[in-house]
Amino acid sequence: MSENLPTTAEYRTFLEGLKERVRTARLSAAQAANRELIGLYWSIGRDILARQAELGWGAKVIDRLSGDLRREFPDMKGFSPRNLKYMRAFAAAWPDEAIVQQGAARLPWGHLLRILDGAREASARQFYVDQALLLGWSRDVLTMHIDRSLHTRHGAAVTNFERTLPANTSDLAAQSLKDPYVFDFLGLGDEAHEREIERAMTLHIRDTLVEMGVGFAYVGRQMRLDVAGAEFFPDLLFYHLRLHAYVVVELKAGAFQPEHAGKLNFYLSAVDDLVRDPAKDGPTIGLLLCRGKNRMVAEYALRDLNKPIGVADIQLTRLLPEGLEQALPTVEAIEAELSDLPDLPAATAKET
Repeated sequence: MSENLPTTAEYRTFLEGLKERVRTARLSAAQAANRELIGLYWSIGRDILARQAELGWGAKVIDRLSGDLRREFPDMKGFSPRNLKYMRAFAAAWPDEAIVQQGAARLPWGHLLRILDGAREASARQFYVDQALLLGWSRDVLTMHIDRSLHTRHGAAVTNFERTLPANTSDLAAQSLKDPYVFDFLGLGDEAHEREIERAMTLHIRDTLVEMGVGFAYVGRQMRLDVAGAEFFPDLLFYHLRLHAYVVVELKAGAFQPEHAGKLNFYLSAVDDLVRDPAKDGPTIGLLLCRGKNRMVAEYALRDLNKPIGVADIQLTRLLPEGLEQALPTVEAIEAELSDLPDLPAATAKET
């Protein structure tokens, strides 16, 4: 009886399918194990809180529990006095077990410790849980956003999106912006000019994109727009993958002035006509970053413009604690990797 062997292509397809099933099963098992561990930690913390409240047990019971549990389970980590105190804090922060299982239990314990350490209000803690789950933040990225108080800046920019964008995208667009933007990694002082900020943002594009937020992709800087023989150069151009739209960013080293919005409105019209593909891309969005603004003046300036524009402040001074600085890429490493960023070719008017 002859043996039928699969062709190379058939076998490769079969093998890839098996590999994907194994990866999926391993991921599901890891996620289930994490949920069980977080559930265990929550229940231990809840019971410690209850006994201390009902029986008046003092703080020393933590040390006693730690010693007894580690003797009983020598192969398990996580029963140090410090970690038991975190379990108690975890149960106090999220007293509802159902909410824990639906959200916090899907994050690694290390993420939850960063949230417990850095976010004091319940709404802030839940914000970071939701965003970390939605966007897949690493622990270091989560820490950076906590230290920069992202929950107070998220969706806070002045915009006219509700009037200028379709209803199904205006909310997403507004939530994609923040105020202020913190660019304290650029190594610039408060006296920096627009071109210095622009160049530093491109040299540090990786951290710039982290601060801009998920969905932003860098396209280029100082793109030449040829409008009826006249040349114009917007500062920075991004593309937002979730909005399917170009985002023109203009930088102002001074405070917001109403005429800034008019110039950006012009750039958006030019990019819509010269760069955007109407079949694939949504309306081009403008983001004006300035060094201070009067919100009412900004709202007035945007009120009657027909292009979607947001206005936000930029923060250049250092806000990060010294300890976190060690976890971020050095200026030298980023410049070595990205010092050769190309400028974009010119965009010229489409033939009619």
